[in-house]
Amino acid sequence: MTTKSLLRTLCALCFAGFASAALADVVETKNGARIVGKITGIHAGTVTIDTDFAGSLSIKQAEVTSITTDAPLTVRLASGTRIEGKIAGGGGGEIKIAGSDGTISTTVAKVASSWAGGGKDPELAAMERSWAYEAAIDVTGKNGNKEQLGTAASVRAILRTKQDTLQFYTAYDRQVTDSQKSADQFKAGVDYQNNFSGKTSWYVREEGGFDRVKDIELYNVAAAGFGYDVIKAANQTLTTRGGLSFRYEGYRNPLTTDVKSAGLDFGLAHELTLPGSKLVNRVSIVPTFEDFGNYRAFHESFYEIPLANPSWKIRFGVSNDYNSEPGRGVEKMDTAYFTRLVLNWR
Repeated sequence: MTTKSLLRTLCALCFAGFASAALADVVETKNGARIVGKITGIHAGTVTIDTDFAGSLSIKQAEVTSITTDAPLTVRLASGTRIEGKIAGGGGGEIKIAGSDGTISTTVAKVASSWAGGGKDPELAAMERSWAYEAAIDVTGKNGNKEQLGTAASVRAILRTKQDTLQFYTAYDRQVTDSQKSADQFKAGVDYQNNFSGKTSWYVREEGGFDRVKDIELYNVAAAGFGYDVIKAANQTLTTRGGLSFRYEGYRNPLTTDVKSAGLDFGLAHELTLPGSKLVNRVSIVPTFEDFGNYRAFHESFYEIPLANPSWKIRFGVSNDYNSEPGRGVEKMDTAYFTRLVLNWR
């Protein structure tokens, strides 16, 4: 390559670099930072911009002094006015939005939300109801000194909006060791939670089923109460619950007294989303008014990792089912360790 052709190539590359930079969106902040990339949205007081050097960045809208875009965005102002156009920054928080019907002069602070042209308003999208489904299964086996075969399956359907969540779920677990059943449990339930005031919610739930190894022919727990989100962030939630319940447990053995009593209902649900994985913890305790020492407690913790196809996941966990006053000849605590294959879809 000659010196002249090399210079031409370098000039072309420089021009392409300058052109791409000129076409990029720009966000400027109060501390003098100038961030170049692609603005993906403004929502809930945060400006989100994708960059080549640091991936997706979230910037507090209150710290932004100027926004410039190279392509039209749909913008909704705090007053409710909606316009689609390119944004030009003037500094000091002043911006102009140039649309087909004219230009609006406003400030960064007055932008309530923005999204890609032709897209859907995030506020409306958050209020839309959409079902999400989950199916999980695991099969375990053992030959040698003992023969063991275990199967467990569960299905969960969740209808979620910004304000409320409705869940239906069912699960069955069967374990056979040396031709003797060591687990034979079925449950099905429904859970509804309504976040009526910020972090405060009310809930109703009901669960029923059987546990033949524990001699429970039929059980049912119906409960209602209030919840509070101790932590409510994009990547982590921690919700506590407290309310009233009615608990029924009918035993096959006539020598075991059935449980039929109103009581309390306590619950805790924690979910932490990590880069490429998720940690979930759930606890519920249901004591009776007749005897607070008579209670049923359930705990489940699992760590979930997505596979090559993100719809498929592998889940490692442990669950504990504790009955403070079990049937005759039955242990109080059942602990299960599991590795499950999970499929999620919408």
